[in-house]
Amino acid sequence: MVQHNLSGASKSLLIFAAIVVALAGLKAASAIVVPFLLSIFIAIICNPLIQFFSRYKIPKGVSIIFVICIILAIVLSLAGLVGQSVNSFSQNVPEYKAKLQTDFAGLLTTLAEYNIFIDKEQIMSFFDPGKIIDMAANTLAGVGGVMANLFLIILTVVFMLFEAPYIGKKVHLALDDPDMKMKQIDRFLDSVNSYLAIKTLVSLATGILVTLMLWAFGVDYFILWGVIAFLLNYIPNIGSIIAAVPAVLLALILQGPAVAGIIGIGYIAINTVMGNVIEPRFLGKGLGLSTLVVFLSLIFWGWLLGTVGMLLSVPLTMVVKIGLEASEEGQWLAVLLGGDD
Repeated sequence: MVQHNLSGASKSLLIFAAIVVALAGLKAASAIVVPFLLSIFIAIICNPLIQFFSRYKIPKGVSIIFVICIILAIVLSLAGLVGQSVNSFSQNVPEYKAKLQTDFAGLLTTLAEYNIFIDKEQIMSFFDPGKIIDMAANTLAGVGGVMANLFLIILTVVFMLFEAPYIGKKVHLALDDPDMKMKQIDRFLDSVNSYLAIKTLVSLATGILVTLMLWAFGVDYFILWGVIAFLLNYIPNIGSIIAAVPAVLLALILQGPAVAGIIGIGYIAINTVMGNVIEPRFLGKGLGLSTLVVFLSLIFWGWLLGTVGMLLSVPLTMVVKIGLEASEEGQWLAVLLGGDD
Protein backbone atom coordinates (compact mmCIF):
# COMPACT_ATOMS: atom_id res chain seq x y z
CA MET A 1 0.00 0.00 0.00
CA VAL A 2 2.84 2.38 0.92
CA GLN A 3 4.60 1.50 -2.33
CA HIS A 4 1.39 2.22 -4.29
CA ASN A 5 0.95 5.63 -2.60
CA LEU A 6 4.54 6.55 -3.26
CA SER A 7 4.11 5.57 -6.88
CA GLY A 8 0.97 7.73 -7.17
CA ALA A 9 2.70 10.68 -5.50
CA SER A 10 5.74 10.28 -7.75
CA LYS A 11 3.51 10.19 -10.83
CA SER A 12 1.70 13.38 -9.78
CA LEU A 13 5.01 15.10 -9.04
CA LEU A 14 6.37 14.02 -12.44
CA ILE A 15 3.28 15.41 -14.24
CA PHE A 16 3.54 18.70 -12.33
CA ALA A 17 7.27 18.99 -13.15
CA ALA A 18 6.54 18.31 -16.84
CA ILE A 19 3.88 21.05 -16.90
CA VAL A 20 6.27 23.54 -15.26
CA VAL A 21 9.03 22.71 -17.78
CA ALA A 22 6.56 23.04 -20.69
CA LEU A 23 5.33 26.44 -19.44
CA ALA A 24 8.90 27.66 -18.92
CA GLY A 25 9.69 26.60 -22.49
CA LEU A 26 6.62 28.43 -23.82
CA LYS A 27 7.57 31.60 -21.96
CA ALA A 28 11.15 31.45 -23.21
CA ALA A 29 9.94 30.87 -26.78
CA SER A 30 7.11 33.45 -26.65
CA ALA A 31 8.68 35.44 -29.52
CA ILE A 32 7.97 32.43 -31.77
CA VAL A 33 4.87 31.04 -30.04
CA VAL A 34 2.86 34.31 -30.10
CA PRO A 35 3.01 34.87 -33.90
CA PHE A 36 2.23 31.16 -34.39
CA LEU A 37 -0.84 31.41 -32.13
CA LEU A 38 -1.98 34.53 -33.98
CA SER A 39 -1.57 32.65 -37.26
CA ILE A 40 -3.76 29.80 -36.00
CA PHE A 41 -6.29 32.30 -34.69
CA ILE A 42 -6.48 34.15 -38.04
CA ALA A 43 -6.57 30.92 -40.05
CA ILE A 44 -9.52 29.57 -38.03
CA ILE A 45 -11.39 32.84 -38.51
CA CYS A 46 -10.71 32.85 -42.27
CA ASN A 47 -11.53 29.19 -42.88
CA PRO A 48 -15.36 29.68 -43.00
CA LEU A 49 -14.85 32.29 -45.74
CA ILE A 50 -12.73 29.86 -47.76
CA GLN A 51 -15.42 27.18 -47.37
CA PHE A 52 -18.08 29.68 -48.44
CA PHE A 53 -16.19 30.49 -51.64
CA SER A 54 -15.63 26.78 -52.35
CA ARG A 55 -19.40 26.26 -52.55
CA TYR A 56 -19.38 28.48 -55.64
CA LYS A 57 -16.60 26.42 -57.26
CA ILE A 58 -13.99 29.17 -56.77
CA PRO A 59 -10.47 27.66 -56.74
CA LYS A 60 -8.93 27.48 -53.29
CA GLY A 61 -5.82 29.41 -54.27
CA VAL A 62 -7.89 32.31 -55.60
CA SER A 63 -10.09 32.28 -52.46
CA ILE A 64 -7.09 32.35 -50.12
CA ILE A 65 -5.41 35.20 -52.03
CA PHE A 66 -8.66 37.19 -51.99
CA VAL A 67 -9.21 36.68 -48.24
CA ILE A 68 -5.57 37.52 -47.40
CA CYS A 69 -5.80 40.72 -49.48
CA ILE A 70 -8.93 41.74 -47.55
CA ILE A 71 -7.19 41.09 -44.21
CA LEU A 72 -4.08 43.03 -45.27
CA ALA A 73 -6.15 45.98 -46.45
CA ILE A 74 -8.09 46.11 -43.17
CA VAL A 75 -5.03 45.63 -40.94
CA LEU A 76 -2.89 48.20 -42.74
CA SER A 77 -5.71 50.77 -42.87
CA LEU A 78 -6.49 50.36 -39.18
CA ALA A 79 -2.78 50.37 -38.28
CA GLY A 80 -2.36 53.74 -39.99
CA LEU A 81 -5.45 55.26 -38.38
CA VAL A 82 -4.86 53.82 -34.92
CA GLY A 83 -1.13 54.64 -34.95
CA GLN A 84 -1.88 58.25 -35.81
CA SER A 85 -4.57 58.42 -33.11
CA VAL A 86 -2.26 56.95 -30.47
CA ASN A 87 0.49 59.49 -31.24
CA SER A 88 -1.92 62.43 -31.22
CA PHE A 89 -3.62 61.18 -28.08
CA SER A 90 -0.31 60.75 -26.25
CA GLN A 91 0.66 64.34 -27.10
CA ASN A 92 -2.62 65.65 -25.65
CA VAL A 93 -2.41 63.66 -22.39
CA PRO A 94 -0.90 66.57 -20.35
CA GLU A 95 -3.71 68.85 -21.53
CA TYR A 96 -6.36 66.28 -20.59
CA LYS A 97 -4.81 65.77 -17.16
CA ALA A 98 -4.68 69.53 -16.49
CA LYS A 99 -8.34 69.93 -17.47
CA LEU A 100 -9.35 66.99 -15.31
CA GLN A 101 -7.56 68.51 -12.32
CA THR A 102 -9.38 71.80 -12.89
CA ASP A 103 -12.74 70.03 -13.07
CA PHE A 104 -12.00 68.10 -9.89
CA ALA A 105 -10.95 71.27 -8.11
CA GLY A 106 -14.33 72.81 -8.97
CA LEU A 107 -16.14 69.68 -7.76
CA LEU A 108 -14.21 69.62 -4.47
CA THR A 109 -14.98 73.32 -3.93
CA THR A 110 -18.67 72.59 -4.39
CA LEU A 111 -18.48 69.68 -1.96
CA ALA A 112 -16.67 71.87 0.60
CA GLU A 113 -19.66 74.23 0.58
CA TYR A 114 -21.69 71.30 1.95
CA ASN A 115 -19.04 70.57 4.61
CA ILE A 116 -17.66 67.59 2.67
CA PHE A 117 -13.89 68.03 2.67
CA ILE A 118 -11.68 65.81 0.45
CA ASP A 119 -7.94 66.07 -0.05
CA LYS A 120 -7.37 66.97 -3.72
CA GLU A 121 -3.80 65.64 -3.86
CA GLN A 122 -4.85 62.29 -2.40
CA ILE A 123 -7.70 61.94 -4.92
CA MET A 124 -5.43 62.74 -7.87
CA SER A 125 -2.79 60.29 -6.65
CA PHE A 126 -5.37 57.48 -6.83
CA PHE A 127 -7.22 58.68 -9.93
CA ASP A 128 -4.55 59.29 -12.56
CA PRO A 129 -5.95 59.20 -16.12
CA GLY A 130 -2.43 58.94 -17.44
CA LYS A 131 -2.23 55.38 -16.09
CA ILE A 132 -5.40 54.37 -17.92
CA ILE A 133 -4.16 56.03 -21.11
CA ASP A 134 -0.77 54.31 -20.78
CA MET A 135 -2.49 50.95 -20.32
CA ALA A 136 -4.50 51.40 -23.53
CA ALA A 137 -1.42 52.57 -25.45
CA ASN A 138 0.70 49.70 -24.13
CA THR A 139 -1.96 47.18 -25.16
CA LEU A 140 -1.97 48.51 -28.72
CA ALA A 141 1.83 48.77 -28.74
CA GLY A 142 2.11 45.12 -27.70
CA VAL A 143 -0.18 44.02 -30.52
CA GLY A 144 1.67 46.32 -32.92
CA GLY A 145 4.99 44.80 -31.89
CA VAL A 146 3.75 41.33 -32.79
CA MET A 147 2.23 42.59 -36.04
CA ALA A 148 5.74 43.74 -36.99
CA ASN A 149 6.12 40.09 -38.06
CA LEU A 150 3.10 40.56 -40.35
CA PHE A 151 4.75 38.92 -43.36
CA LEU A 152 5.65 35.80 -41.35
CA ILE A 153 2.14 35.62 -39.85
CA ILE A 154 0.38 36.00 -43.23
CA LEU A 155 2.66 33.41 -44.85
CA THR A 156 1.92 30.95 -42.05
CA VAL A 157 -1.82 31.63 -42.38
CA VAL A 158 -1.69 30.89 -46.13
CA PHE A 159 -0.04 27.49 -45.55
CA MET A 160 -2.48 26.70 -42.73
CA LEU A 161 -5.48 27.49 -44.96
CA PHE A 162 -4.14 25.14 -47.64
CA GLU A 163 -3.69 22.43 -44.98
CA ALA A 164 -7.04 23.03 -43.25
CA PRO A 165 -9.04 20.26 -45.06
CA TYR A 166 -6.53 17.63 -43.95
CA ILE A 167 -6.02 18.72 -40.33
CA GLY A 168 -8.92 16.62 -38.99
CA LYS A 169 -7.65 13.46 -40.66
CA LYS A 170 -4.09 14.11 -39.47
CA VAL A 171 -5.28 14.57 -35.88
CA HIS A 172 -7.15 11.24 -36.08
CA LEU A 173 -4.03 9.49 -37.38
CA ALA A 174 -1.80 11.17 -34.79
CA LEU A 175 -4.10 9.94 -32.00
CA ASP A 176 -4.11 6.39 -33.42
CA ASP A 177 -7.65 6.53 -34.78
CA PRO A 178 -7.23 5.74 -38.52
CA ASP A 179 -10.87 4.67 -38.91
CA MET A 180 -12.09 8.02 -37.53
CA LYS A 181 -14.31 6.42 -34.90
CA MET A 182 -13.55 8.94 -32.13
CA LYS A 183 -16.28 11.56 -32.45
CA GLN A 184 -14.68 13.59 -29.63
CA ILE A 185 -11.90 14.73 -31.97
CA ASP A 186 -14.35 16.04 -34.57
CA ARG A 187 -16.46 17.68 -31.86
CA PHE A 188 -13.37 19.37 -30.45
CA LEU A 189 -12.24 20.75 -33.84
CA ASP A 190 -15.77 21.90 -34.77
CA SER A 191 -16.30 23.56 -31.38
CA VAL A 192 -13.01 25.48 -31.56
CA ASN A 193 -13.77 26.61 -35.12
CA SER A 194 -17.31 27.77 -34.32
CA TYR A 195 -16.33 29.46 -31.04
CA LEU A 196 -13.51 31.55 -32.51
CA ALA A 197 -15.44 32.45 -35.66
CA ILE A 198 -18.60 33.53 -33.80
CA LYS A 199 -16.66 35.32 -31.06
CA THR A 200 -14.77 37.29 -33.72
CA LEU A 201 -17.99 38.33 -35.49
CA VAL A 202 -19.56 39.42 -32.18
CA SER A 203 -16.40 41.34 -31.22
CA LEU A 204 -16.33 42.99 -34.65
CA ALA A 205 -19.98 44.04 -34.31
CA THR A 206 -19.25 45.39 -30.82
CA GLY A 207 -16.31 47.44 -32.10
CA ILE A 208 -18.36 48.87 -34.98
CA LEU A 209 -21.28 49.82 -32.70
CA VAL A 210 -18.94 51.49 -30.19
CA THR A 211 -17.21 53.40 -32.99
CA LEU A 212 -20.53 54.64 -34.41
CA MET A 213 -21.79 55.64 -30.96
CA LEU A 214 -18.65 57.62 -30.13
CA TRP A 215 -18.63 59.22 -33.59
CA ALA A 216 -22.26 60.31 -33.11
CA PHE A 217 -21.34 62.03 -29.82
CA GLY A 218 -18.23 63.61 -31.29
CA VAL A 219 -15.75 61.84 -29.00
CA ASP A 220 -12.14 62.24 -30.11
CA TYR A 221 -10.27 59.19 -31.45
CA PHE A 222 -13.48 57.16 -31.85
CA ILE A 223 -11.75 54.67 -34.19
CA LEU A 224 -9.07 54.01 -31.56
CA TRP A 225 -11.68 53.25 -28.89
CA GLY A 226 -13.61 51.06 -31.34
CA VAL A 227 -10.49 48.99 -32.04
CA ILE A 228 -9.86 48.63 -28.29
CA ALA A 229 -13.51 47.55 -27.79
CA PHE A 230 -13.07 44.93 -30.56
CA LEU A 231 -9.84 43.55 -29.07
CA LEU A 232 -10.95 43.53 -25.44
CA ASN A 233 -14.33 41.96 -26.25
CA TYR A 234 -12.48 38.63 -26.42
CA ILE A 235 -12.24 39.02 -22.64
CA PRO A 236 -15.84 38.74 -21.37
CA ASN A 237 -17.09 40.75 -18.39
CA ILE A 238 -13.75 42.40 -17.58
CA GLY A 239 -12.78 43.40 -21.12
CA SER A 240 -15.87 45.49 -21.83
CA ILE A 241 -15.33 47.47 -18.60
CA ILE A 242 -11.67 48.14 -19.39
CA ALA A 243 -12.55 49.18 -22.96
CA ALA A 244 -15.17 51.69 -21.77
CA VAL A 245 -13.02 53.52 -19.21
CA PRO A 246 -10.72 55.57 -21.52
CA ALA A 247 -13.56 56.73 -23.83
CA VAL A 248 -15.91 57.63 -20.97
CA LEU A 249 -13.09 59.46 -19.18
CA LEU A 250 -12.23 61.44 -22.31
CA ALA A 251 -15.90 62.36 -22.80
CA LEU A 252 -16.04 63.48 -19.16
CA ILE A 253 -13.01 65.74 -19.65
CA LEU A 254 -14.06 67.31 -22.95
CA GLN A 255 -17.86 67.16 -23.00
CA GLY A 256 -19.02 67.02 -19.41
CA PRO A 257 -20.64 64.45 -17.10
CA ALA A 258 -23.97 64.31 -18.98
CA VAL A 259 -22.45 63.09 -22.26
CA ALA A 260 -20.02 60.81 -20.38
CA GLY A 261 -22.96 59.25 -18.53
CA ILE A 262 -24.89 58.65 -21.75
CA ILE A 263 -21.82 57.07 -23.36
CA GLY A 264 -21.33 54.87 -20.30
CA ILE A 265 -24.96 53.72 -20.58
CA GLY A 266 -24.40 53.11 -24.30
CA TYR A 267 -21.41 50.88 -23.55
CA ILE A 268 -23.48 48.92 -21.03
CA ALA A 269 -26.35 48.52 -23.51
CA ILE A 270 -24.08 47.35 -26.35
CA ASN A 271 -22.21 44.84 -24.21
CA THR A 272 -25.41 43.58 -22.56
CA VAL A 273 -27.08 42.91 -25.91
CA MET A 274 -23.98 41.39 -27.48
CA GLY A 275 -22.83 39.42 -24.45
CA ASN A 276 -26.18 38.26 -23.05
CA VAL A 277 -28.43 38.04 -26.11
CA ILE A 278 -26.55 37.70 -29.41
CA GLU A 279 -23.54 35.66 -28.29
CA PRO A 280 -25.39 32.99 -26.23
CA ARG A 281 -27.88 32.55 -29.07
CA PHE A 282 -25.12 31.39 -31.42
CA LEU A 283 -22.60 29.91 -29.01
CA GLY A 284 -25.04 28.32 -26.59
CA LYS A 285 -24.76 28.25 -22.80
CA GLY A 286 -22.47 25.22 -22.65
CA LEU A 287 -19.32 27.13 -23.62
CA GLY A 288 -19.24 29.59 -20.71
CA LEU A 289 -16.40 30.17 -18.29
CA SER A 290 -16.76 31.28 -14.70
CA THR A 291 -15.85 34.91 -13.97
CA LEU A 292 -13.04 33.76 -11.67
CA VAL A 293 -11.56 31.56 -14.40
CA VAL A 294 -11.76 34.48 -16.88
CA PHE A 295 -9.83 36.73 -14.48
CA LEU A 296 -7.23 34.07 -13.61
CA SER A 297 -6.77 33.15 -17.28
CA LEU A 298 -6.19 36.84 -18.07
CA ILE A 299 -3.38 36.95 -15.50
CA PHE A 300 -1.92 33.57 -16.46
CA TRP A 301 -1.83 33.97 -20.26
CA GLY A 302 -0.73 37.61 -19.90
CA TRP A 303 2.22 36.48 -17.78
CA LEU A 304 3.04 33.63 -20.17
CA LEU A 305 2.62 35.34 -23.55
CA GLY A 306 2.42 39.09 -22.88
CA THR A 307 -0.19 41.47 -24.30
CA VAL A 308 -1.37 39.11 -27.04
CA GLY A 309 -1.74 36.37 -24.41
CA MET A 310 -4.09 38.67 -22.46
CA LEU A 311 -6.20 39.36 -25.57
CA LEU A 312 -6.33 35.65 -26.47
CA SER A 313 -6.63 34.45 -22.85
CA VAL A 314 -10.28 33.44 -23.06
CA PRO A 315 -10.09 31.81 -26.53
CA LEU A 316 -7.03 29.84 -25.36
CA THR A 317 -8.79 28.80 -22.13
CA MET A 318 -11.88 27.89 -24.17
CA VAL A 319 -9.72 25.61 -26.35
CA VAL A 320 -8.44 23.91 -23.18
CA LYS A 321 -12.01 23.60 -21.82
CA ILE A 322 -13.40 22.16 -25.08
CA GLY A 323 -10.54 19.68 -25.18
CA LEU A 324 -11.26 18.61 -21.59
CA GLU A 325 -14.97 18.24 -22.38
CA ALA A 326 -14.10 15.91 -25.27
CA SER A 327 -12.13 13.67 -22.89
CA GLU A 328 -13.84 11.49 -20.28
CA GLU A 329 -10.88 11.88 -17.91
CA GLY A 330 -10.95 15.68 -18.15
CA GLN A 331 -14.67 16.38 -17.92
CA TRP A 332 -14.51 17.05 -14.17
CA LEU A 333 -11.94 19.81 -14.74
CA ALA A 334 -14.06 21.26 -17.58
CA VAL A 335 -16.96 21.52 -15.12
CA LEU A 336 -14.74 23.44 -12.67
CA LEU A 337 -13.72 25.85 -15.44
CA GLY A 338 -17.33 26.36 -16.56
CA GLY A 339 -19.84 28.95 -15.39
CA ASP A 340 -22.82 28.57 -13.10
CA ASP A 341 -24.91 26.87 -15.79
